[in-house]
Amino acid sequence: MSFINKVVIVTGASSGIGAATAVSFSSEGARVVLVGRNEDKLAAVAKKCKNPLVVRADVSKDEDVKKIIDQTIKKFGQLDVLVNNAGTALGMSSLIEGVDMKMYDSIMATNLRGAIYLTSLAAPYLIKTKAGMDHFTRSAAVELGLHGVRVNAISPGPVVTDFLENSKLDLEWDKLSDITILNSVQIGRNSRFSDISSK
Repeated sequence: MSFINKVVIVTGASSGIGAATAVSFSSEGARVVLVGRNEDKLAAVAKKCKNPLVVRADVSKDEDVKKIIDQTIKKFGQLDVLVNNAGTALGMSSLIEGVDMKMYDSIMATNLRGAIYLTSLAAPYLIKTKAGMDHFTRSAAVELGLHGVRVNAISPGPVVTDFLENSKLDLEWDKLSDITILNSVQIGRNSRFSDISSK
């Protein structure tokens, strides 16, 4: 599939999977929209892409989500691919010891609600261009598939990025295999963001 002149929004594009994915799309000829909260990191990724649109935005905020779509359409007049990659982790809690619901709400606002709202705003443009969306849910595939929109979900498990450092979690990458699905799969190692972003 050719991505030449396709317009691609990548959230969480300031580092890790999102950054690598954006750079990969750009190398394939796509016009990428880099979305993230960290301006310095976005600027670093932008240098690796050809004429990207950089949008500093927090997908947990409705007004920022609207800004992403508005600025994309204003600049490019179309949208072909949406990569809902933004994610966060603010700490750890358990059902037994008590769940910090404020922390849970904050995580869900970014990891789920933001993706759903952004997809709902992007859908009319995706339908119009009959293009593909990456990283959403099966329900989106069923609903939007009727309009020629392809939806792919990527669930790679632990991927070595700066995620743990940013989230301030007291975990080490080499210990994650004991507490995740990695302890039951043959690959037996954490993924690298290049594994996810490659074709």
